[in-house]
Amino acid sequence: MIQLRNITKSFGSLQVLKGINLDIAKGEVVSIVGPSGAGKTTLLQIMGTLDSADSGSIIIDGTDVTRLNQKELARFRNKKLGFVFQFHQLLPEFTALENVMIPGMIGGKPSKELKARALELLDFLGLKDRASHKPSELSGGEKQRVAVARALINEPAVILADEPSGSLDSKNKAELHQLFFDLRDKFGQTFIIVTHDEGLAQLTDRNIHIIDGLINEPETTIGQEEPAESLENS
Repeated sequence: MIQLRNITKSFGSLQVLKGINLDIAKGEVVSIVGPSGAGKTTLLQIMGTLDSADSGSIIIDGTDVTRLNQKELARFRNKKLGFVFQFHQLLPEFTALENVMIPGMIGGKPSKELKARALELLDFLGLKDRASHKPSELSGGEKQRVAVARALINEPAVILADEPSGSLDSKNKAELHQLFFDLRDKFGQTFIIVTHDEGLAQLTDRNIHIIDGLINEPETTIGQEEPAESLENS
């Protein structure tokens, strides 16, 4: 599903990633852990095509994203990737339903089909009766579940989450953690989660430890797939 080869990244004279090689199989729930400044979020942003590596290749679901131009990257990101951040980043002027629908609207999906899908997701997440509420009328846990529904609306192959439970209390944190596994089991997505939460990290299929810009230990991949072939630029 995801293959990273020799990924490097520097900011000025500071080299943050020093040659990352990583394989993640379809349907895995993987945590990326390590001390602050180790390069976890930088790696997640590069996998999410929100930033570019200085060198190396990134293949996601059969596409070498390093070969795509900015327009192609935006289209790929909208179709194949979903994002959940520490702070939900919902648009305050829109309802929960409208927030969930936004990536689908950007992707040009028919409005009727999109609304039905958004309501289905909100129902699955226990939020159907909150669909018409704006973010200011939702609890912290509800806002983060709306953000998860938004990440799922285009049925992406991969969900990338950056400290997704960092702003939640212990009850909502536990519910969100369980939700990731429920979603994997129902929809089959691959989840990559940057976290400082040891409880969440221990629940995941595999922990990727990053220290000083390198993966710190040999890893074993669950259900390792055969290497995907790169697709030429369209």
